[in-house]
Amino acid sequence: MDPLCSAFGVRRADARQFALIHRVLLLEAGNGTPLDVALGAVPFEEKSIERASPFPLGEGRTLMTCSAEDLLVHKVVAGREKDWLDVEGTLARQWRKLDLRQFESEVKPLLELKEDVESWPRFRALHARLQRELG
Repeated sequence: MDPLCSAFGVRRADARQFALIHRVLLLEAGNGTPLDVALGAVPFEEKSIERASPFPLGEGRTLMTCSAEDLLVHKVVAGREKDWLDVEGTLARQWRKLDLRQFESEVKPLLELKEDVESWPRFRALHARLQRELG
């Protein structure tokens, strides 16, 4: 964690302590882009890391990023309103490329662990609306 904090700026003075408690390290790239680095703790997160792929940053640098399906899982499970905006945007951009079976098989057990009975119906309603709108 410390090498990441040194390589990037931190977005909070207590970034290290926050990360240990919440399992997310809040960083900032040199250009000001906020970076949320999830610190894996459950099998889904391990699989998400295995499925990650490099995203070119330029100047011969890359950043490993999770798949769109895994991003949706992270966002739906987090469940904040700003996460739901990201869910909608990701669904709209990746509409025809998403493996929704993989997403469902990963997100449902995590929502059950959280005892979250609202997020799956909310996702299905959003998906149905976008399906009508985007065809």
